[in-house]
Amino acid sequence: MEVRINEPMIKHTSFRAGGAAEWFAIPEQAEELKAVLAACKKADTPWYVIGNGSNLLVSDKGFPGVIISTAKFDRLEVNGTEITVGAGVMLSKLANTAYKAGLTGLEFAAGIPGTVGGACVMNAGAYGSEMKNVLKNVTVLTAEGNVETLPAEELKLGYRTSVIPKKGYLVLEAVVSLTEGNMEEIKAVMDDLAFRRKDKQPLEFPSAGSTFKRPEGYFAGKLIEDCGLKGFSVGGAQVSEKHAGFVINKGGATANDIYCLCKEVEKKVQAEFGVSLEMEVKLLGDFEEE
Repeated sequence: MEVRINEPMIKHTSFRAGGAAEWFAIPEQAEELKAVLAACKKADTPWYVIGNGSNLLVSDKGFPGVIISTAKFDRLEVNGTEITVGAGVMLSKLANTAYKAGLTGLEFAAGIPGTVGGACVMNAGAYGSEMKNVLKNVTVLTAEGNVETLPAEELKLGYRTSVIPKKGYLVLEAVVSLTEGNMEEIKAVMDDLAFRRKDKQPLEFPSAGSTFKRPEGYFAGKLIEDCGLKGFSVGGAQVSEKHAGFVINKGGATANDIYCLCKEVEKKVQAEFGVSLEMEVKLLGDFEEE
C-alpha cells in the first residue's frame, strides 16, 4: 500500500487550500483499509477518509493524523441495467459509463465533482434528482471491521444526509439500478445540465460547490445575495459574483480566509434575516476566526 508523509492537501481538495496531512494512505482493498484503521487505533492517531476532497476544507495547520484516500477503490462494471462501482470512482465517470451503456437515471450526477463514496454518504443530488433515486445497495466496512452489503432503504437517505457517518460505516462500493434509455436523449439532458452549470456557477475558480446547506424554506444563495454579499472577500476568498451560494478561491486563498469568510456570511445572514446558515463543507483540523 502506498503511504506518503506530509502530503500537501492542497493537491487533494477542490478548494486548493489548506496544510499537509501527517500521513496519507492509499489502500487498494478492504483488508488494507482495515489494517490502516487498526494501526490508527493502536497508535491513538486521528484519521479521515476522503474521495475527491470536493466537500472538504483542511486547516492551514494541516491534519495531525492519517488521511485515507479511496482513489484505488475504482471498480466499475456494467451488468444489464445495474452498475457496480467503487467508492473512489468519480460521479462524472459513472454517469458517462451509464450513458455509454444506454442507461438513464444518472444524468444529474455528470457535473457533480465528487466520488461515489461521498455521494452515498451525503446523498448527493442536483437538478431535481439524487442518489437515493438510483442506489440499490452499498457495501460498507463497519466500525467493527466487518464488510456488509446494505440495501439503500436502510441508509435513511435524506437531504445531504444518511446513517453512514452516524454508524461509522466506510463505503467500499455501491450498486446503482438504472433503466434503459435512448442515448441521444441521455446525452441531450447531460449537455443541457452542463450548459446550465457553466452558465450559473463559477466553475473557473476552485470551490467546494454549494458552500452552505439549504435552510428550510429558503435558498442560501438568495439570502447571501440579498445581504449584498456578492463579491464580498476575505484575503483570497470571495463570495462568487456569479452565484452567491459559492465561496471561491479567487487566488492564493488560505483555508482560514475561506473559513473566516464563511463565518462572516453566516453572521450577516443571521443579523439580516434571522436565518442560521450551516456550512455544507466539512472542516478538518483547527480553524480560528480573525
